[in-house]
Amino acid sequence: MYSLLTKVLKYSILFFSFPFFIFADNLTSSHQPSIIFVFPFIILLCMIATGPLLYAHFWHKNYPKIALFLGSVVVFYYIFCLNNYLPPIEALAEYIQFIVFVGALYTISGSILVQVNLVTTPFANMILLLIGAFLSNFIGTTGASMLLIKPYIRLNQKRIQPYHILFFIFMVSNVGGALTPIGDAPLFLGFLKGVPFFWTLTHNFFPWLIALSLLALIFYFFDKSNTQKNISKIPSPNSKKKSLVIRGKQNFFFLLIVIFAIFLDPNIFPSIPSIHYYGHHFSFIREIIILLTAFFAYRLAHPSILKENQFNFEPIKEVSFIFIGIFFTMIPALELISIFAQSATGKNLINHHTLYWSTGSLSAFLDNAPTYLNCLAASMAAKGSTIQDVQAVKNYAQGYFLDSIIHLKAIAISSVFFGAMTYIGNAPNFMVKAIAEQSGIQMPSFFGYIFRYSIIILFPILFLVWLCFFYY
Repeated sequence: MYSLLTKVLKYSILFFSFPFFIFADNLTSSHQPSIIFVFPFIILLCMIATGPLLYAHFWHKNYPKIALFLGSVVVFYYIFCLNNYLPPIEALAEYIQFIVFVGALYTISGSILVQVNLVTTPFANMILLLIGAFLSNFIGTTGASMLLIKPYIRLNQKRIQPYHILFFIFMVSNVGGALTPIGDAPLFLGFLKGVPFFWTLTHNFFPWLIALSLLALIFYFFDKSNTQKNISKIPSPNSKKKSLVIRGKQNFFFLLIVIFAIFLDPNIFPSIPSIHYYGHHFSFIREIIILLTAFFAYRLAHPSILKENQFNFEPIKEVSFIFIGIFFTMIPALELISIFAQSATGKNLINHHTLYWSTGSLSAFLDNAPTYLNCLAASMAAKGSTIQDVQAVKNYAQGYFLDSIIHLKAIAISSVFFGAMTYIGNAPNFMVKAIAEQSGIQMPSFFGYIFRYSIIILFPILFLVWLCFFYY
């Protein structure tokens, strides 16, 4: 066990030393950012962590301005100082794809009302979480989270505790979506780059099964303990007959349109009209279809459903502003890490261990979707290949390069699983937190979430996954 801990510590030190290696190497490039411009991201991260706790009124009133200002500092630096337009354009394109998809799933799912009439029990809660985790592979972690979070809260009403929401984030909003490219944003981006559709199901299934099973068991015992303490508060169902009622079923059709629309990508179908920039393609047709689908789903939704769901756009507004700041401010950090990975020193350090822990650590704090792409690009560069070539990515996923399958598996698993380590690791986390707080649930602070829950409950499972599937 001592050797295992030493190995984890060694790889962690190497990872957190990346920026200092870069600074020491004094690599020269007219387009290479200064390490100083990582600070806007650090400032934004610190304000996200401390704002709601220490200066809530100022933060809730000004977070859009703060996020836009810090993001603008980085964008202006790249355009006017580095004369490098590509990273901001790429970040903007990825942000638009991200927020259109997330916003559409939020809107459509919010127009569906799920009414569960059951006596709440630890077993019923566990089954609901497992259903949500499985469902997330078909409608995305965002879609499953938005569809089930309010029924889940209503089901537990008078005895709900923060851990109910946090296990929901762990299982439904993150780990559950590891089986298909539809499930989570990083896997979706990997699919668009050339990773075969069923690759994730083939290679991620057993880590997914173990992580999800352990989380379900831990939750069951947590909830069983809470049930025994609050047995008098458990509400009875409205009638003796147990029931599940779904209203707004037509919106499942709109969800299917969104899911099919995500495949309308020029990298998959070259004939699809797109915007070309610096050798890249932006599929505006897909985004237009998804936006129109969300618009009609909202306009055709019955007002009583929206009212009972307490539907409003405040959670997606918060995600929109926070994540545009994150997408722009993290450009220098991701680029510096990518540069280091392609250096002689970096290439020697890249293996499935460093990819698992570094991709995971970055996914927890830099958002897991762009982190997945940057770590995949770095790993392929170390093999003398490029992520810009769809066929090269396909070959990489199929094992044409030495250890490429285990490398991609480490990147895929850690980007999805570690996204649950913080509120900002994955977009649904933030939205679930916002909805829970609107429902009157006192959620942990940014650091409270990390130190009281994710490190204690989730991290040992992530360590076990590494031990079972990557430690050799």
